Amino acid sequence: MSELNEQGNVLLTLLADGEFHSGEKIGELLGVSRTSVNNYIKALQEIGLDIYKVTGKGYRSAVPIDLLNAQTIKNLSKNRNVHVEQILDSTNQWLLDRLPNLENGQSCISECQLTGRGRRGRTWVSPFASHLYFSFYWRFDSGIDKLSGLSLLVGIAAVNALDKIGLHGVTLKWPNDLYYQGKKLAGILIELNAQATEACHTVIGIGINVRMPPEQAKLIDQPWSDLSQLSGEKVDRNLLSAALINELQTLLPQYEQTGLHPYLTRWLDLDCFLNKAVNLLIAGKTEAGICRGINESGALLLERDGVVEPYIGGEISLRLAKQ
Repeated sequence: MSELNEQGNVLLTLLADGEFHSGEKIGELLGVSRTSVNNYIKALQEIGLDIYKVTGKGYRSAVPIDLLNAQTIKNLSKNRNVHVEQILDSTNQWLLDRLPNLENGQSCISECQLTGRGRRGRTWVSPFASHLYFSFYWRFDSGIDKLSGLSLLVGIAAVNALDKIGLHGVTLKWPNDLYYQGKKLAGILIELNAQATEACHTVIGIGINVRMPPEQAKLIDQPWSDLSQLSGEKVDRNLLSAALINELQTLLPQYEQTGLHPYLTRWLDLDCFLNKAVNLLIAGKTEAGICRGINESGALLLERDGVVEPYIGGEISLRLAKQ
């Protein structure tokens, strides 16, 4: 499923203005009964649109709906390889299904994901036209061996993109999260397709909370934030998409040549856990210590009893120690 049906699109376009529209008017426009109108409204609500009804006034979207536009993103990023869908199972999977026949910079962005995924198989809550569900393809001819710090580089690129469109104050949490005021704002999921001695095909998934609908917020089991809390103004997801593409297209070729070393200072400036007491959860065990940043391989540096040790790879979760 990649699109709403014809009536669903007509209704979406009507409600996009954030004004009230009577059930009678909607029924006439769609050529359906009032009962069917209710069913179409429920279908839009089920994919995450915040629509409510007021007796005597009709239906309205809680906020105006601004949809993604592939041509606008192409123009802003000067990248012709931008694909936009209304509804996908997963933007990462859309790219993975097309390997290896992709050009560097191919992007896939969707208004909604039905099976969006995060790290360690977690579900990423993906309401329609509310957040940014973004995936980006890049081929590393140097192979897989140099990519251990890639998620950290992508985190820096994402913060840079936010800074360039006027959204400041975002920090990074090792190895793949963006935080704002101590709460999760965005996540990164990188999926690789490679043999040890061959080029590495990478699909970089970035999910950013832009404007969290109240009903969808109830589905999240950890503290979260969204871009609407950073800015009193509406966030343009087309502009944000283009900024991400531009940053990735700039930083990824440099990273392949130099590795993470030139970006260590930038990471430390953004590290929200730097020099704080933390717990590492590793295979059911907990390692307590002080976070001392990262090394050139992208490993987390944990100080325990005066000794600093690197931790990287596998099923590792980083948490602030409870005070």
